[in-house]
Amino acid sequence: MKIYKVKVNGKVYEVEIESVTEQAGHIAQPEVQAAPTQQAAPAPVVSGDGNKVVAPMAGTILDVKVAVGQTIAAGQVVAILEAMKLENEIVSTVSGTVKQVVVSKGQSVNNQDAIIIVG
Repeated sequence: MKIYKVKVNGKVYEVEIESVTEQAGHIAQPEVQAAPTQQAAPAPVVSGDGNKVVAPMAGTILDVKVAVGQTIAAGQVVAILEAMKLENEIVSTVSGTVKQVVVSKGQSVNNQDAIIIVG
C-alpha cells in the first residue's frame, strides 16, 4: 500500500493506493472503419435583414420566450438554453421587433447559431 497526499481546491486529502503487479503490455489499436455519412439537417433560413441574437454556447433550447412581431428591449430574455446541465437565459443585445424566431423548443444549437432576428 502506498499513501499519497492530494490537494484539490485547496483541501488536502490522503489517498491510499494498492500496488498491483506491473508487466509490459501492448495496447492493440482497433481498426477504424469509415462511418456511414449522414447528411445534416438543413439549416433554418435566416434572413439577412436585422440583428441576430446568437447562442453564446452549444446546448439545447428549453424555451423560446418571444414570438414574431413582438417588440423587445435590449436585455430582455428571449430564450432559455441548457448547457452542461445549467439553464442559461439568452438576452437580446438590441431593442426592436422580432422579425424571425430561428429555433424551436428542444432544438440543439451550436455556439454562435442565431436564436432570433431583431429588426
